[in-house]
Amino acid sequence: MKIAVCVSHVPDTATRVKIGSDQKSIDSNGVTYVLNPYDEFAIEEALKLKEKNGGTPEVILLSVGGDANKETIRKALALGADSAVLLKDDNPRDSAGIAKALSEEIKSLGCEVVFFGKQSVDYDNSITGQLTAEMLGYNCVSVVVSLNIDGNKVTAETEIEGGREVVETEFPVIITAQKGLNEPRYASLKGIMAAKKKTIEEKPAAAYENFTEVSSMIMPPPKQPGRIIGTDSSAIPELVRLLREEAKVI
Repeated sequence: MKIAVCVSHVPDTATRVKIGSDQKSIDSNGVTYVLNPYDEFAIEEALKLKEKNGGTPEVILLSVGGDANKETIRKALALGADSAVLLKDDNPRDSAGIAKALSEEIKSLGCEVVFFGKQSVDYDNSITGQLTAEMLGYNCVSVVVSLNIDGNKVTAETEIEGGREVVETEFPVIITAQKGLNEPRYASLKGIMAAKKKTIEEKPAAAYENFTEVSSMIMPPPKQPGRIIGTDSSAIPELVRLLREEAKVI
């Protein structure tokens, strides 16, 4: 069995970002990049599946992008993944373009189980896993919060609006992981040292013409400062007026 985990290189959500001079991308100067937080749950679940099967399945990390992704891949390797493939493309890709590159490599590797984080925290599209499954003809279960794999049978509990549902399927399958699926491990010193020696194989990403492109980026308007309109019940009529006429919430 081969297990793939698709990982993203994203800006730290605590970083203050600026729009680049082209008005279409983030200015990377001074921005800290990290492993996509949802991908940590995907990696942990892949490692648990490997351990459940006696440590024999190979866990392979896949990432699409440029050389900057290598730092993130190393951090993911330190958690215990066996190897990694960087599908090189220095140009921006939409979700379908990323899915095309990933699907071609997954097909080449023959991975039966593929894990994604449910979304990346930069664009929040939450569709790359599903697009990859469609391109491969794999089964797909999204936003998974509980997972059991027995042989090639898959039972997953997923989040839906207003509750949860239990889904059964089988290999080959793509799973997109939600927060709460597990408790991601921390990298050990041994894992960090081992990751430095692991090879990140580099391949050109499969050619693909984007369906969509970013036409412009705009920073959200600054929040208006709060106002104190009174300290006792006499302020209630004015508060109601402001909520109705300015905030327009009542």
